This record gives sequence, structure tokens and C-alpha cells, in this order.
Amino acid sequence: MDETNGLHLLAFGAHPDDVELAAGGTMLKHARAGKKTGIIDLTAGELGSRGNKEIRAAEALAAATFIGLTLRENLGMQDGFFRHDSDSVMKIITCIRRHRPQIVLCNSPSDRHPDHGRASALVREACFLSGLHKIETEALTPWRPEAVYMYIQDYEHKPDIVINISGWVEDKMELLKCYSSQFFSEKMQGFRTPISGLDFLKFVEGRCYHHGRAAGFEAGEGFLCERSMGAEYLSGKY
Repeated sequence: MDETNGLHLLAFGAHPDDVELAAGGTMLKHARAGKKTGIIDLTAGELGSRGNKEIRAAEALAAATFIGLTLRENLGMQDGFFRHDSDSVMKIITCIRRHRPQIVLCNSPSDRHPDHGRASALVREACFLSGLHKIETEALTPWRPEAVYMYIQDYEHKPDIVINISGWVEDKMELLKCYSSQFFSEKMQGFRTPISGLDFLKFVEGRCYHHGRAAGFEAGEGFLCERSMGAEYLSGKY
């Protein structure tokens, strides 16, 4: 993948598969429209009950290829134990300044897995601090994304904005098959986890239609944002 500056959309996830589960349709839609997109995983997901670090790295690469990402990176933070501290924030600031994204996506601010909320706070803080000139990163100039959106994960939240992914749900569900160690397949063996059953994939698919219906779409992915959304004119079409 060509690691060039000036991404349109850069998504951060605490673990490989976080982004695909909650925002896979959005990533696919933007990438297939020719937008430069990327995913940065904070950890390798090494504490997951299924698979291992090497398997999950291969799955993440397969998912990146399926989406058509411009880049995918892993920051090598410790799964389950990474901290919201200055070192972690600086790693993310460096990524933001290197890739200069217009829009950043990040984990849900509150969720079943404690890594998700911690990652969300880390990324949101880094997006702001990345714009401060007195924070120095070697050979990289300050950069602040225009917007930061938090994708909705296990816990349900009322979206502040819904992206129309009508026509992309089938591709999203196909994308999740890249993570065969994590999600249901007919040949699956080993530990059963809260996300390894067929019921979980039905939940993911159903949420797409649930979020879409609330916004007047066939299917959608919901996001949270900290600041008010703006528009030039009122419109009945969302």
C-alpha cells in the first residue's frame, strides 16, 4: 500500500476488526469512490480468546486489501493494558501529522470493552493536540483534522449522524469474513466468544438496517460527534 500524505479518511481502532465491524460500509464506500483511506490499529488484539497476533495481522492485511485502503498500520500498543498517557498520545499525534487526514474516525466513547473508550479518548485528544505548534514532532508540521467521528460499537448510542451505506451491506458482511478467527464460519473451532456466533453477525447486519431506517436510508452506519453538525441550508433530504 502506498503510504502517502493527505488522506481523506483515517480510522483508528483499538483492535484489528473494530473499524470494519462498526464502520466497514463507510470505509468501503469512500475507498471505492476513490478517496484515500487508512486504518491504524493501536494493538494487535493479542489478548483475544481466538487467533493470535500473527493470524490477526494477516486478517487485517486481507481486510485492507478488500477495502482498498491507501495504508494500514499497527502502533504495537499492549492489548488490554495500553494507557492514556503522553507517550501514547504522541504516537497518535505523529500518525496524524504524517498522514494529514481530513476526517478521523475512532472508537466509541463508552463500550463493553474497556479498550474502546480509552482508545476513543486517546485519539480525540491527539487530534486536538496535533494542531498545536508548540508540540514538536521531528520533521512533521502541526495538523488538525476537520472533523472527528466516533463509530458505534457493542453498546447502542443514538447516532448524531448516519452515513448511507445502502447497497454496501453485503460487501461489509463479506469484508468481515476476512476475520475468520474471530467471527462465525461453518468450519469454526475453538472457544466460543460473544462475537463468534452467527447471532453476532446477524446483530451487526441488523444494526445497519436499524440505523439506516432512522435516517431515511435502506441501511446506514451511525456515528457520534462532540461538536454540533452544521449545514448551509435546511433540507428535508438527509
